[in-house]
Amino acid sequence: MFNFIKTPLNWAYIIEPQIFWDERGFFMETFNEKEFNNSWINVNFVQDNHSKSKAWVLRWLHFQTINTQSKLVRVIAGSVYDVAVDLRKNSSTYWKWYWVVLSSENKKQFFIPKGFAHWFLTLEDNTEFVYKCDDFYNPVWDWGIAYNDIDLNIDWWKYFDIEKLIISEKDKKQIILKDFKKNNPF
Repeated sequence: MFNFIKTPLNWAYIIEPQIFWDERGFFMETFNEKEFNNSWINVNFVQDNHSKSKAWVLRWLHFQTINTQSKLVRVIAGSVYDVAVDLRKNSSTYWKWYWVVLSSENKKQFFIPKGFAHWFLTLEDNTEFVYKCDDFYNPVWDWGIAYNDIDLNIDWWKYFDIEKLIISEKDKKQIILKDFKKNNPF
């Protein structure tokens, strides 16, 4: 059983699973196709991914332009500041963004539909982030937007010290928003 909470972004949901606690620990379902379909999330997940990071790792605004992916993301250890940005030109929430803290304690999940960019910042050492995708990873069509693009207008800068961030060389070389908008495939 799940609680599907609409976000301000079209078709993006926070999902709270029902958790059964007892003296042994807990049990929860993290995905149930029938319940997701009844809540209008019709996906066929084909790939699961798992990353582990130290604190302040920024994995920035990734998306695929071909083999686009819906994602169901959650944290099984630690916590993240998780953000999705709607890149779909015809969407009423185009270029709007939404954030949520996902943690091993709150056990929330975030469903991010196709046509969205996604990023997260780890807030603790040994944070483990897992997610399901409904299409396969294709490095040829993997894109991103520069983490320091001032036109993004995402207010996360005021919450986190940019000097602490650990950013991959790949993420340091992504395109800027103006260039993306000229060639937006969504």
